[in-house]
Amino acid sequence: MVLRKYFPDFLTAMNLVCGLIALVFAFDGRPDLAFYMMLAAAVFDFCDGFAARALDAYSDLGKELDSLCDLVSFGVLPAVMLRLQMLAAGTAGWLCWIPLLLAVFSALRLAKFNVDDRQKASFIGLPTPACAMLCAAFCHYVHANPSGVLASWASGPVLIPLVSLCLSFLLVCELPMFSMKFHADDSPALKRRRLAFLVLAAFSVAACLVFGLTWSFAVMLVFVVYILLNSIFAMFRV
Repeated sequence: MVLRKYFPDFLTAMNLVCGLIALVFAFDGRPDLAFYMMLAAAVFDFCDGFAARALDAYSDLGKELDSLCDLVSFGVLPAVMLRLQMLAAGTAGWLCWIPLLLAVFSALRLAKFNVDDRQKASFIGLPTPACAMLCAAFCHYVHANPSGVLASWASGPVLIPLVSLCLSFLLVCELPMFSMKFHADDSPALKRRRLAFLVLAAFSVAACLVFGLTWSFAVMLVFVVYILLNSIFAMFRV
């Protein structure tokens, strides 16, 4: 009985452990290992919700703990990784502080999610894990391909601050975004949106494989497609 009650919280705590280890790797100049640990944190983040539903072990404590752990793994971590990427590229000055806004807006996003009843089956604003994965995949790709075009752009003072500002806005904006959690009462429109995303995501991954691109570029592209599709659906009310 005790195991059933606290097992989801244990998985949530493992999310935090992975996030903390990832921060250590990031500060040690290993964004690749930091990205791997973020992926592990995302797995635990998914499993804690799944376990809570399967074991009927929801609690207010677990909900708050989940948000606090997510703030570290998917808020502070990507912000730090982007800032360190700028510093590693030789960029100095106040621009290097802009990526840290992601941590602030991630905190706002998570707090908003906890009190917003509209976000039971879908999201309002970019989910923090999606934002974090996009940032970490970017850092991983640049680290793995230091002579590539994207690395050249990332070494300048514009790209990373601009991306940080755009993602910070998306985290707290009123843009509706579909969830990948399936429910029996999902509308046909929601199912079509998910199908369109899955098709384009599969195409993006296949394209990366064909052109021999580093796998983290495929991860980055999948989340870019997610943002663009949701923006198009909202714009044209599809």
